[in-house]
Amino acid sequence: MTDWDDRVAAVWDDDALDDHERVRRIDELAAERDDGDGRALFERAGARDSAGLEEEAEPLYRAALAARLDDEVRTQAVIQLASTIRNLGKHDEALELLRDEYERDPDSPLRDAAAAFYALALVSSGEAVRAASVALEALAPHLPRYTRSVAAYARELVDPLD
Repeated sequence: MTDWDDRVAAVWDDDALDDHERVRRIDELAAERDDGDGRALFERAGARDSAGLEEEAEPLYRAALAARLDDEVRTQAVIQLASTIRNLGKHDEALELLRDEYERDPDSPLRDAAAAFYALALVSSGEAVRAASVALEALAPHLPRYTRSVAAYARELVDPLD
């Protein structure tokens, strides 16, 4: 982690900051990097998203994704963009982004996070049963018992046996 990363993390961890001040401080840190820096764009988007400024966050997330991001930050940017556009009523695009991210890498450390937001997008699109299936499949490996049963029931929700 770099000094810049540490300073960004400190802004996010500072619970004394209000939304406006957090956006201002993240913008100051982002200004230290090149205009097209994907990570700086991502942090600016996240600050606005956290402040409820989804319409300002959306184009910044898109610009961050168009720039170079490491794989973990790229995944975060996809999830956060999809959540933002879901909140803006763009359910179909959110579903597509989240489905692709959820299916992309079963070993991704953020796969469960992708599943959670994919389930939320499915609910927003009126597909609550499919949402429950996705959420239960993500939960099943973390259960101390009944992993196979819960995973099987989750699959059965969307593909019932005849």
